[in-house]
Amino acid sequence: MVDGNQETTGGGRWKPGESGNPAGKPKGARAKTTLALEQLLDGEAENITRKAVELAKGGDMTAIRLCLDRLLPVRRDRHVSFDVPDIKTAKQAADFAGALLTKVAQGTLTPSEAADLGKLVDKLCADS
Repeated sequence: MVDGNQETTGGGRWKPGESGNPAGKPKGARAKTTLALEQLLDGEAENITRKAVELAKGGDMTAIRLCLDRLLPVRRDRHVSFDVPDIKTAKQAADFAGALLTKVAQGTLTPSEAADLGKLVDKLCADS
């Protein structure tokens, strides 16, 4: 028996549903590794950032990618606004697919955005 209320199994493990720390990890608690890394980098962040920028300016592709990833994160979905006709026939679906390709060629839509919209059209046609 441990504190009068909780018991361990014969192998020294807590019984299911019980814990040696019922309150759990405190909010905001940080891992020892994170704390050690922060201590190591304490006061050096500006110098390291400056060095990464210098390497990027010198053509180091890894440094360039690192800098760009921080400055311009990968774009997620965006709202795209355009007219969508009623699609009730295969011909209308084909016409809309052609319009999507035109928008990709014009740079209005990305290929992945057009593909996602095309999947919606496929689903509409399959459901009707």
